[in-house]
Amino acid sequence: MNCFKTISTVLFILVFHFHGFGQAFQLEQLEKFNKLDMPSFKEEIKKLKYSYYDKTESSEFNLYEYDSPDYQYKIGKFEYKNNKSSDRIEFQFKGKTEYDQYVKTITNLGYKKAETGKIPGGETFVDYFKDKSHVRLVSPKAGQKNEPYTILVFK
Repeated sequence: MNCFKTISTVLFILVFHFHGFGQAFQLEQLEKFNKLDMPSFKEEIKKLKYSYYDKTESSEFNLYEYDSPDYQYKIGKFEYKNNKSSDRIEFQFKGKTEYDQYVKTITNLGYKKAETGKIPGGETFVDYFKDKSHVRLVSPKAGQKNEPYTILVFK
């Protein structure tokens, strides 16, 4: 009977976890998306039922953005024309709980906190590095409700 309770509890936690964070990506998935070229990224993200949101093209970069099926998440891929090392993935989500989970995952994977600051819009950022890998977490401005949290994964 104890085994049944344990299995039931584990299954409940897994179902709840995936229901609550079903559209969120693990850090490893974001890193893989960043390594893909733009056509491959578009193909992979559409397989996940994300829908086209917006496209920005400039002389320096192309950015394609997609919404999750429930519109709770947004993912974008920056592809720079002259400096491929600047390519990055930008993933936006709404919850502080998910932000805290990303911080925990990043530090557990051996990333070290390196720099903090503010971006021009007033949001705060924290940079983490592990060898040549670079991840940036961005928090909304203080007092701003419903503003997204963002994780940037650089090449």
